Amino acid sequence: MKRVAISTLGCKVNTFESELIMQRLCEHDYERVAPNEAADIYIINSCTVTAEADRQSRQLARKLKRQNVDATVIMTGCYAQNNAEMVAGIDEIDWVVGNAAKLDLPRLILEYEHQHQHQQDQSALVFKPEFDEMLAVPEDLLSGFESQTRAFIQIQQGCDQACTFCIIHVARGPSLSFPVQNVIAQYQKLLEQGYKEVVICGVDLGSYGDDAGANSNLAGLLREMLALNLDCRIRISSIDPYHLSDELIDLIANSKQICPQIHLSMQSANSLILKRMKRRANRELIFERVARLREKLPELVLSADVLVGFPTESVEQFAETLDAIERLQIAYPHVFPYSNREGTPAARIPSQLDATEKKRRARLVRELGQVVWQRQAQQRIGLVTRGLIESSGDDGSMIARCDDYFPVKLQRSSVNAPKSLQKEQALQKGQWCDIQISGIEGQSLLGEIACSA
Repeated sequence: MKRVAISTLGCKVNTFESELIMQRLCEHDYERVAPNEAADIYIINSCTVTAEADRQSRQLARKLKRQNVDATVIMTGCYAQNNAEMVAGIDEIDWVVGNAAKLDLPRLILEYEHQHQHQQDQSALVFKPEFDEMLAVPEDLLSGFESQTRAFIQIQQGCDQACTFCIIHVARGPSLSFPVQNVIAQYQKLLEQGYKEVVICGVDLGSYGDDAGANSNLAGLLREMLALNLDCRIRISSIDPYHLSDELIDLIANSKQICPQIHLSMQSANSLILKRMKRRANRELIFERVARLREKLPELVLSADVLVGFPTESVEQFAETLDAIERLQIAYPHVFPYSNREGTPAARIPSQLDATEKKRRARLVRELGQVVWQRQAQQRIGLVTRGLIESSGDDGSMIARCDDYFPVKLQRSSVNAPKSLQKEQALQKGQWCDIQISGIEGQSLLGEIACSA
């Protein structure tokens, strides 16, 4: 039995695809091991959203090869798709598999090992079909995720937007919505496996249903999932503010299953910079959509992608983004300093900002986000909220995640009544509980078990 390990960088879509690849390999008698263990095959499902992501992929390949110099190291994902020739030239890389062939990787491995079991190739093998010949769309249903209490469901692939700073639309191909019946079947399968939270994800999530033949949109798909009335919560992954239609907002606000937390693909809050990025939304639309969300869903928690230091971004334009984080109450800003990606229109703009200034702006966004987080965390002290047990802490505590995304540390020492203590000990990963919020510790709330749900 050959041992195989997979390392995943980047987005939730990559995580979903990595688990599909591993599931298929295990069905053919491969043994799954951790990336830090000795393996016969190491697979790196790479990201290329920034130059740093590329560097991490290369660094990981070298580290894995050192663990077993005789292992086959396979680079797949967005970095492999966009830079196949360069990746193939890395000494530690044995295979390069583009995104279009990614989910076919188990078959490629099986066929190659059968046909070339006694051969030693000196150069990297490259599998990179065109997207119109093959597209990484799952044919199988995924059974679960290694060591995770929540599950991801990919509903859409690719992107047609072509933002000027982004290379992902090239790495992922055109937008394609998965059939509703496939998504529903995957949803049911994961809940049968005991998952209590599913995260709906895609490369350009809000465009679901835009391509011909999908006969749906994101709100329609969610409505079909909700109609099943299953015991789980649904979390919506990153979405462009442009796609937050009144229909979708009303559905989120009126559903007890959909989490009151939205991750905005915002990038900037200055209209001119957004136009130069070729984004769909401007500042006015972002504020208007969030105002509509908060009107319908006062308990809303916002996170957002924020890209700082885009070419030509002035101090005043950046200040508008800081202002938006404060006024829109973005508690979890996911910050990226602009990374110059070869082949993108933004890379040709002369007025590039220096690295020091981009790092300074990223730091200011994180600091302001922490202020917003602290303010919202303070407002939760004394409330009773629902949580899902995610993990156990090193000190014997348990970590739960609230519907609104706030993590809560449940301390054994904080439970005084013997009956309550027994309830806490009975709780396990993946179980609901009601939590009395009592304080803040670091980046988590503190809480006590109110009752077992």
